[in-house]
Formats: sequence, structure tokens, C-alpha cells
Amino acid sequence: MKIAALQMVSGTSVAANLQRAEGLLAQAAAQGARLAVLPEYFCLMGQSDADKVRVREKPGSGPIQDFLADAARRHGLWVVGGTLPLESPDPNRVLNSTLVFNPAGELAARYDKMHLFAFQRGTERYAEADSITPGTQAVAFDCEGLRIGLTICYDLRFPELFRALSNPAPCDLYLLPAAFTHTTGEKHWEVLLRARAIENLAYVLGSAQGGVHENGRRTWGHSMIVDPWGEVLAMQAEGEAVVTATLDRDRIARHRESLPALGHRVV
Repeated sequence: MKIAALQMVSGTSVAANLQRAEGLLAQAAAQGARLAVLPEYFCLMGQSDADKVRVREKPGSGPIQDFLADAARRHGLWVVGGTLPLESPDPNRVLNSTLVFNPAGELAARYDKMHLFAFQRGTERYAEADSITPGTQAVAFDCEGLRIGLTICYDLRFPELFRALSNPAPCDLYLLPAAFTHTTGEKHWEVLLRARAIENLAYVLGSAQGGVHENGRRTWGHSMIVDPWGEVLAMQAEGEAVVTATLDRDRIARHRESLPALGHRVV
């Protein structure tokens, strides 16, 4: 199966971001991808945290969700909608949610980000808990015979989540829509993606925001697809791009047979 990581440099207009996402999804479909993954915050990188609260949608209803479902139908793709803001019980915060639509445009899975990023260095500060309510449940879904685990950005730093997604069966592919900061991404992004692939003997796809945004934030980019042996199969450093690779089920089986580490776990 050909899979695609879509890299964006999203701005402050939802309509403009959806238009750019449509172009990337069309490119992915034209290149033969069966599954395409948009980055975290693909629909909005606002001027303030309040902006995501302002455009939040009710689950199952709203222009962003309608766009994703329609794009999946039109392009015959599994579309993984990066993240979008959904209503939470707290009216001042949102759920940062990944929605997966199958090629019929039907909702196949939803994951609400569990680990919320916080970082402080000098004047650079992020505190997702100020505007986001954390999710509570790990989510994996079945896609054309593959088991696929859903994670988001900061989740990458928590290997126990990846292992939890391997129950009752190992995942073949982990998806990670992200908006890694340039500061942390430069040092940690690739090594963590490769580590999660190696630990779980599975493919890992990281679809990222990559560039300087209208709000002044700089994201690391380097969207990539990593194979079960930790090899980077494809990568784009910055700017909008469609990053593709072929997921080979036999490759997974060969690596798991030669190194049966998943069966050696004792805790």
C-alpha cells in the first residue's frame, strides 16, 4: 500500500488552509496513495489559542469535517485529518482530534490527543493545556488488512502509548500528525520517530507542519516515513509537500521473524 504524509505551512484562514489541503490530497491520490495524512492543526494555525476555540466543531458536524469526508469520497482515499478542534465539556477549551475517513467518506476512527505539550525557554512558551482538554483513550483502526495506531505530536515522547496500541495485536503502522517546534524538532523529531519504529518493528509516518507561519511560529517539518528497521524511506525538510512510500507487509514480517523482540517482552 502506498501511503502519504502531507506537509503544510498552515495559516490563519480556515478556508485557505482547506484549499491547500485539497491540493495536497489530490496530488497524493494522483501519485497512487491509498492513505494520506494531513498534519496537526492543518486547518488553522491561529494568532492565539482562542482562535482554535472559536472555530471548534461539534463531532459529526461542521465545514472542516465535511471537507475531509468529501475529499475522501472524491479522491477514493483513506484521509486522516491531521487534527481539528472539536467541542469539549469545557467551553474555553477544545479536543485536539484526529478523524479518519474511509474512501466512502465514512468516519472510521477518532482519536483525541492525550499528551499535551508544554515548553518554556526564554520567551518561547507553549502550554496546550490552556486551550485543549486531553483525550483519555488510545485508538487503533483496521485499514485494508492493516492495524494502524493513531498518535499526535507530543505523544511521540511516550513509548508506552505506542505499546498500548499493540494490544490485542501489534500495529503495522503508526500515524503521527504533528506541529513540532523548530527548537525541539531539530534535536528530537527524527530520532524519536525512528526509535518508535524500531521498538515496535512497524512503519511510522510523521506528517508535519514545516516552515514559518503567519503567526510568527516556526515549525520543524521534516515529514517522513520510517520502515520497521528504522530506515527513513522518504522525507521533506520544509514547505508544502507530498511525501510517499510503499508499506510492504512482507517487510514487516521479515523483520519480526528475524528479530522477534515483540515476543520477548516480559512487562
